[in-house]
Amino acid sequence: MGIIDEFKEFAIKGNMVDMAVGIIIGGAFGTIVQSLVNDIIMPPIGLLTGGIDFSNIGLTLKAATADTEAVTMNVGLFINNIISFLIVAWAVFMLVKGMNQLKKKAEEAPAAPPAPPRQEVLLEEIRDALKARA
Repeated sequence: MGIIDEFKEFAIKGNMVDMAVGIIIGGAFGTIVQSLVNDIIMPPIGLLTGGIDFSNIGLTLKAATADTEAVTMNVGLFINNIISFLIVAWAVFMLVKGMNQLKKKAEEAPAAPPAPPRQEVLLEEIRDALKARA
């Protein structure tokens, strides 16, 4: 089996497709979370802190010159990314917690005892018939 055939087998497997779908959905979820942080959460925080826009907070390490751009540490963007991460981490935690609870409930459900073998049923019937004669 050649390397191309091995790759085709790997790429076509269900797990690979599931992973691709997860990555796409995760990317879309990341965009929604980024919008939540930048457009919903950060404006009120900025308002509470006197109108500060966190995305513009930065430390200038080297001022811009005619030939080079300024070198800055974008602290505000870092804060936004931390908040985004915390929201995503919380959402994933809640999702996993919900899945674990569903799995736990399924495991806790008592399984019906298996039916006794036919031989045992016949022996019980014979025993009951013999008791009834006596």
